[in-house]
Amino acid sequence: MTHQIPSDMATTPHRLKTRGIDLAFAMADAADDRKAVDIVILNVSDVSYLADYFVIATGLSLPQVRGIANSIEQNALETCGRLPLRVEGQAEGNWVLLDYGDVIAHIFLPDEREYYGLETFWGHAERVPLQLSQG
Repeated sequence: MTHQIPSDMATTPHRLKTRGIDLAFAMADAADDRKAVDIVILNVSDVSYLADYFVIATGLSLPQVRGIANSIEQNALETCGRLPLRVEGQAEGNWVLLDYGDVIAHIFLPDEREYYGLETFWGHAERVPLQLSQG
């Protein structure tokens, strides 16, 4: 999928330099809008060279996982002017990874999330408090 930054964003470079935490919150909001469950943001900046933040969310079906990933990608572009550097797992849909460099979103089916245990593996990373609209 080819993305182009809308022309109004191309003329506003400050929007293209969105802080990682702002992008992480935009991702969490987009996941919440698609009814993702157990959304977590981990600040891994002090414990990993891979990224500054991980956003982890669960979808309860393959279509929901794909929908969450698409929503995150769209919201990141619309609110932060950011496109992923790499997308993995979109075809399979049981674990979709959206890599934005400083922020990586992981959207799992429940069994895959439990199996890979990112929160356990990165348990020494700080959890960022979230206030989402679900309820």
